[in-house]
Amino acid sequence: MITVITPVYNGEAFIESCIQVVIEQNCSDVEHIIVDGGSKDKTVGIIKQYAENYPHLRWISEADQGQSDAMNKGINLAKGEIIAILNVDDYYQPHVLNRVLDIFKTLPNNSFLVGNCKVWDENGKVKFINKPQKLKLTELLLGWSINPHPINPSAYFYHKSLHDEIGLYDIEDHYTMDVDFLFRVVQKAKVYYQDELWGNYRDIEGTKTFNDRESGQGEKRMSNLFNKYYQQLSPREKLQIQVKRYWLQNLWSKVQYFERHPDEILSGIFKKLNVFTKAK
Repeated sequence: MITVITPVYNGEAFIESCIQVVIEQNCSDVEHIIVDGGSKDKTVGIIKQYAENYPHLRWISEADQGQSDAMNKGINLAKGEIIAILNVDDYYQPHVLNRVLDIFKTLPNNSFLVGNCKVWDENGKVKFINKPQKLKLTELLLGWSINPHPINPSAYFYHKSLHDEIGLYDIEDHYTMDVDFLFRVVQKAKVYYQDELWGNYRDIEGTKTFNDRESGQGEKRMSNLFNKYYQQLSPREKLQIQVKRYWLQNLWSKVQYFERHPDEILSGIFKKLNVFTKAK
């Protein structure tokens, strides 16, 4: 069984569509646990209406210590051996849950499975597709501009048993807990990447991550988190990261330069051709 966990607080704008997304997966081996933090809007009323008609939907509503605490509650309640986190404003591609269950039948215990994720803006346009192919810790610590990490949990799934090894989500962390989880899990799990589109993430104004990034605090938090895990590496691993960063950033800066000055490439090529011709 796969357990989809949705943490929510005052999410009336998205909670119904989130519930429907899981229903429309047509997955017979799923439970959807919604952990509400004591919403003051219509969220709980909407959940109740659906729970009366859909037995796969379970829910609680009580005060919590934030998103990490809510996810941990859902994990502790989960009956499924496979965990999925679906934030209230994110959604799956059609038939993803059945596809994931089929793949997990072939995977060993303590597996972590990642697919691709579309990132949408507030105008309903795709900003980019996140394809996190390189998932070793030393590769992820190269940084987002070089090797993007999985951007959203709607595109990854894992064995619940992994939490026995790495612990639950950090309830003191309200912003980078998912990336912190990723950095811990890739060190312990058997990690698999599937080049298929599974998740959809709305990167829109008003959401916690968007607002934190726009305030400038998000970059500082991520930098601190990356540095924390970087400091845990061996001297050899640190050197490898520094060399890769230097080489790749240098290469990228040259590519950007010649994109802005394409004539310089052509003149350079012609000069080399002239030298070669004269030499002959």
